[in-house]
Amino acid sequence: MKHLIIIGFFILSIWLPVLGQNQKQSDWLLSADAYKAKISQSGEDIVLNNGLVRRVFKIKPNVVCIDYVNLGNGQQLLRSIKPEARLTINGKDYNVGGLYGQKENAYLRRAWLGQMTAGKNDFQFDKIEMDIIKSHIDWKNKFWTSNGKRPSGKKLSFYYHAGAPELSGIEVVVNYELYNDLPLIVKSLTVKNTGKNVFKIDRVVNEILGMVEEQSAVVGRPDQMAKPQGIYIESNYAFNNAMRYDISDQTTHWKVDAAYTSQVNYDYQTPCLLEVYPDKALGIEIRPGESFNSIRTYELLMDSYDRERRGLTIRRMYQTVAPWTNSNPIFMHLVSRNDEQVKTAIDQCAATGYEALILSFGSHCNTEDTTQANIKKWREIADYAHQKKVAIGSYTLFSSRKISDEDDVINPKTGKPGGAFFGNAPCFGSKWGLGFRDKIKTFYAKTGFDIWENDGPYPGDVCASTTHPGHKGLEDSQWTQMEIQKELYHWLSERGVYINAPDWYFLDGTHKIGIGYREVNFSLPRENQMILNRQNIFDGTWEKTGSMSWGFVPLTVYQGGGPEAVLEPLNEHLTDYEQLMMQYYGAGVQACYRGPRLYDTEVTKKMVIGVINWYKEFRNILNSDIIHLRRADGRDWDGLLHVNPKLKTKGMLMLYNPLDEKITRSIKIPLYYAGLTTVAKLKEKYGPAKSYKLDRNYEISYKVTLNPKSYTWVQVE
Repeated sequence: MKHLIIIGFFILSIWLPVLGQNQKQSDWLLSADAYKAKISQSGEDIVLNNGLVRRVFKIKPNVVCIDYVNLGNGQQLLRSIKPEARLTINGKDYNVGGLYGQKENAYLRRAWLGQMTAGKNDFQFDKIEMDIIKSHIDWKNKFWTSNGKRPSGKKLSFYYHAGAPELSGIEVVVNYELYNDLPLIVKSLTVKNTGKNVFKIDRVVNEILGMVEEQSAVVGRPDQMAKPQGIYIESNYAFNNAMRYDISDQTTHWKVDAAYTSQVNYDYQTPCLLEVYPDKALGIEIRPGESFNSIRTYELLMDSYDRERRGLTIRRMYQTVAPWTNSNPIFMHLVSRNDEQVKTAIDQCAATGYEALILSFGSHCNTEDTTQANIKKWREIADYAHQKKVAIGSYTLFSSRKISDEDDVINPKTGKPGGAFFGNAPCFGSKWGLGFRDKIKTFYAKTGFDIWENDGPYPGDVCASTTHPGHKGLEDSQWTQMEIQKELYHWLSERGVYINAPDWYFLDGTHKIGIGYREVNFSLPRENQMILNRQNIFDGTWEKTGSMSWGFVPLTVYQGGGPEAVLEPLNEHLTDYEQLMMQYYGAGVQACYRGPRLYDTEVTKKMVIGVINWYKEFRNILNSDIIHLRRADGRDWDGLLHVNPKLKTKGMLMLYNPLDEKITRSIKIPLYYAGLTTVAKLKEKYGPAKSYKLDRNYEISYKVTLNPKSYTWVQVE
């Protein structure tokens, strides 16, 4: 028996690397080329399947989803059938699709379906249509982009007619988009009025799922119990300046299911019924011949509880469905007082390899001034920048400002302005708000500006005004303002304008958001800022990519602070200036280098050029996925790892020593997501390569020595 064990272990040790390689080839996060969307029909079943997710619908006697499986781990997400959607029209609820008669709601058996019936007043299935996925934004790209490929996949549409006589003329189309290369389905619906009456849509619930519960508890409230973790939900209806989606989300509702009477919870309080809808909308009238389009629900299946893998999955979704977020121009933030300062900054950008100049807040550019003289002046400056191959853009504030009692959002509790998200704010549906939209379009169309930094984008304020031309009243005020904001972002994105905006409009055209920082921290000493910045980068790139984020470097005083907080004079703080640049560029994150200039001496200029040249040399790997190694705490080393199995340089280590002493550390480096299986070659900076054998966890042990308060970078091949 002892010899058999030894022989068995020997055979296993030979086959483990091969098994690991096969496993790696099937991991869609390493290579997703084999996972293509397909739509098939078998009898009464319509199947969406891309090898990562399978969703099955039975179409008779009405459409219901009967199967929703994560093919990566075999997890069944559904325990019961629900309507395909629910509309509240003229104050009354109507289901779209769905069947009745499931008595046991803890699980579903196919044999039960034949005994279920359709509701006569529900929207009834008519037909299906199939198509390919088309981009929701006809994005035009002017900037360096890690991946500008448009998303692809298959689209399935179910058409329904109204079952209730009072809704004669209403047609509903429910759309499912199954993406290639991702465990992702996007759901939306369109309501068409082909009749003669006006209908008021009070609410659209565009997804309803009876999910398998994540946690069973005999007692406990819904807010105390874990929500299902096998699915990640996002929609293109999010705001509140949190710079995180989960806090900005306005549409995901985990509810209790009254029909689920066999659940463990004594009071039936398990949160296992998913409904997706905007909470403070709609109140929208659709007239004969008009249509209404719902939000889009992004349903991304998760195959692990591991934080890094979940983050990689979310980041891959953005890289695929919102390819504009992969653009990442190198830009400076200029504080200008006159035109000559702008031209000088353009010259410095061109001389150092910077690709764009943004006129920061407090500058003398006013994008709301569409007079002929102002347009002419900035057109000439934009032409000058373009001759130097430098893009140009400007900051504009929308929300946290007071315009007038007539144009500000009206508080429904007081009937007066005030009480908005930022205190006072204009209503996007007011005369001023609509004029603001039109002025931005005019300025960008006529000047040729390339970047719009929209501070205080619409943050979700409701408005009780009944005189604003862009909305009817309180009910429709949030929805219509969101639509105005989105349309403006679409318009700009389709003309190649890059958009920075501190709110979650990524799925509707914005490119970059703040990485997450506290502004007053930039008044702290530079040494503090360096560690805090690395913490911000570490924390802000779990669900966002580096290219989706901006950081901040105050070249001059910002939010207070003395000489110890700023980099000017630049030539006197070259070490700190260089490390701050390396921290951000080393993470693939652009920072707002805010001040009057990029360099003040030839020595400073040489340093800036050196960092930019380094960044451009390794730009592809530095804009690749981040693996989080150790968060900065000022007590020991910290760092991160970029990985990309498709590149020759499959990894890039960025390591930092915040201590006053030299340190030598042996660091575990995980290389699974670099696509390496047996051997890795590491080169510190441009030094000689050294080979390391990967262990069974696809890790190596790397010994590094770091000088006091220094950094290093290491290539992995």
